[in-house]
Order: sequence, then structure tokens, then C-alpha cells
Amino acid sequence: MKSNTRTFSRRGFVAGSTAVAASGLGFPAILGAQPASVKVGLIHPVTGFVAYNGQQSRLGATMAVEDVNKAGGIKGMGGAKLDALLGDSQSKVEVGVSEVEKMNEQGVAAYIGCFQSPVGIAASQAAAKYNTPFLIDVGASDLIVNRGLKNVFRLKPGFGVCVDQGIASLGALNKAAGGPAKTAAIVHESGEFGTGTAKLLASKLPSIGIEPKELIAHDNPTRNFDNIALRLRSMAPDIIMMSNYGNEYMLLARTLFQQKVNVAGFFSILGGGFNYKFVKEMPDVSQYMMDVNHWYNPRSDKANALKKRVEAGGALFTFEVYLSYTNVMLLADALEKAGSADKEKLTAALAASEFKAELMPYGPTKFANGQNQGARPAVMQSLKGDIEVIAPEDVTSAKAVFPRPKLG
Repeated sequence: MKSNTRTFSRRGFVAGSTAVAASGLGFPAILGAQPASVKVGLIHPVTGFVAYNGQQSRLGATMAVEDVNKAGGIKGMGGAKLDALLGDSQSKVEVGVSEVEKMNEQGVAAYIGCFQSPVGIAASQAAAKYNTPFLIDVGASDLIVNRGLKNVFRLKPGFGVCVDQGIASLGALNKAAGGPAKTAAIVHESGEFGTGTAKLLASKLPSIGIEPKELIAHDNPTRNFDNIALRLRSMAPDIIMMSNYGNEYMLLARTLFQQKVNVAGFFSILGGGFNYKFVKEMPDVSQYMMDVNHWYNPRSDKANALKKRVEAGGALFTFEVYLSYTNVMLLADALEKAGSADKEKLTAALAASEFKAELMPYGPTKFANGQNQGARPAVMQSLKGDIEVIAPEDVTSAKAVFPRPKLG
């Protein structure tokens, strides 16, 4: 998919203007100086096996940069504009680090990225050498914020919070339905994100009376899930839980549907493929599947207005779009509060931020060790070719269907 983004100049705005000498003809003595632009490094995997996700992240971030600049820039800095430097991590850790180094030489004030947890961990570590703030827009591993780095900030919840919310929601659904689910199998990608999530799930499922029968890891990319589907059919778990990136998520779901693997529910935690693209392209496959993930607040007028803009441009309103958009707005708010792009002042402004994430179903923003304590995921279900929020209760848009009807 081609990204619906605009190209932003890497040179930024003119830092000053030329003085014009006054003359007897009455020319003005001097033109007002233009404030220096604030360079923001956007690092996403716009090529590689998760290129679609990276392109969506870039779309959201560049839309936000455009909106900030159209609204007059950073007013606390005399109207300074944001200048987006676009980096491609190529889904590779070493390339993500290289982008950090390159952008540091260009004088970035902050970074936003990187979609994949391993890339985000390494890139933010590299940025720490220069005390440059790094805002994690998408990246679920809690290692990101558990290293004591003062330059790292994550507005969204990590997989620990997502797992806790998911376990509580699954337990409530199962109890309300009379307890049809007693066992679960967990299928996950073999990297830090999937492995960490799967281990947490396995440790917490017994607390709601569900036994984790097996954890099944797969590589990235994986092109065939037939053998895993056969294992799951013979295992016959009541719940199948998935934690993987987009392509593998959708391929696994389609394979399980084609092989008629019947379960009480497909319940993913941070399922990378649970989005509008999935439910629109495969409505039969996705029907009744549930996911605990980053989602917008369906009751937010601003979120719905942004959704219309994105869709009017031919793109889908996936979580990468509004998470990256929101992080640019968080950075802009911190720049306003700091009144400066000085790294120490900007880091302090982020650490003390009370930014209102209006697009998201979050509580008040409060950072502790770089993690926003007000962040929370939503629980969604695919129903009739659309995605509905089924929890938390204050942002729901539909009632859950559980257990799911059996496949014919």
C-alpha cells in the first residue's frame, strides 16, 4: 500500500531573514526573524515485512506534523514549525540505530518510533547517548521502559497492562457465559514482543480458571500455518490466543477458519493483524474474533473526525495511525510547555506532562519511569465486518458475543 503522506522538507524553515538596509526611498529597516524549526525524527519500518504498519505510522505522524504547523506551529517558541525527518528502519535493529545516528547529526530535538519493540529498544538506547527524548508510538515490550532511561516515554500501555486487562475481560466473559472455556493454547511470534506476551498470559490464565495447554512459537515471517493448525485441532483447546504481527496474524486466522478449528473464542492480546484491513478483507474469517489492543475512543468526536480524514484519503484508520498522530501531539504539547527545544527542558516537560490524549480511551496522563500510568487498551470484537469496542464499559460500542457459534 502506498502511504498517504506528504513529503516534508529536511531543511526546515529559514532560521532568520536578511536585513534590508533603510534608504531614502523609505524601504523597511529590517524584516522580522523567523523562528528556527524543530526537527523531529520519525523512524518506522516503511519497507520490510511489516512495511504496511510502518507506512501507517508514518501517515499518522506526518498528518499530525501538518496539523501542528497549520495551527501556527509551537506558539511558545514564536510559532516554530515542526520539521519531520523521515527514517526507514527496514524492520532491522541495526538500521534503526543507524537512523538515530544520522538524524542526531542533523540536529533532531526528539525521535518518535519505531513500531517493533526490538528496534525501539535499540534505537532509544542509541538516542540516550545524546540525551535526546524518544517517544515510543508503537512497541509493546515492557523492556522499553524498564531500563531506567530518562529519555524514553511511552504514552500507550505495554504488554503487561494489556495482558492484565485481557485476562480480566476474558474471565468476565467466560463467567457470564457459564464457564465454557477451561483450556487455552497460545500462538505467538518468537521475538521479544510475542514471547513476552505469551509468557505473561500463561502465568495469569490460571487465575481465571483457564489452563494454558501449550505455547506455540513461530518465526517471522511465516508463510504456512497448516502444521500449527493441525496441532491445535488435535489439542482441541477452548480458547486460542494469538500474539503476532499483521501478516502472520491474518494468515493464521484464515488457516484456522479454512480447517474449521472450532473453539469457544479466538482471543488475541496485541494481535497485530486485528484491524480494519483484516475485517474488511476477511469478514467471514474475522467474525466474532476478539482482541485486546490499542484502539481509539469511539465516543471521541476528534477521533471520529480524524478517522473520516484518513479514510477520505484512501487509507484505513489502524492503530498505528492514531498512536503516531497522538505522540506528535504529545511532543508538540511538551515543546509548548518547555518553550524550547533544549533537550533537558524538553525531557523535563515530557516527564511532568499532563497531556490529554483525546483520541484514546485513556485516563489522565502521568509518566512514571517513562510509562504513562493513564494508558489502557480496549477490548474489541469483529462483528459483521466492523470492529466494535466491548470493554471498558465507559467506551463500549456493542455487546460481546461469547462463546462464538460453531463453524459449519
